[in-house]
Amino acid sequence: MVETMEELLTVQEVAARLRVNEATVRRWIKNGALEAIKLPHRGKREIYRVRRSTLSSVLKDFDAS
Repeated sequence: MVETMEELLTVQEVAARLRVNEATVRRWIKNGALEAIKLPHRGKREIYRVRRSTLSSVLKDFDAS
């Protein structure tokens, strides 16, 4: 079985596409409003990646409202 790799976007890329601040994207992730993958790290700030399909569904939901 071959698995295709889906593009993962950084918090900065998601913020730019949604035209919001990075802090807003991080808040949405922490509140559960935006699904993200948490990566292992050693720094103070959490590192997240958002699937392109997740961002697309958020944008579709926004456009439908």
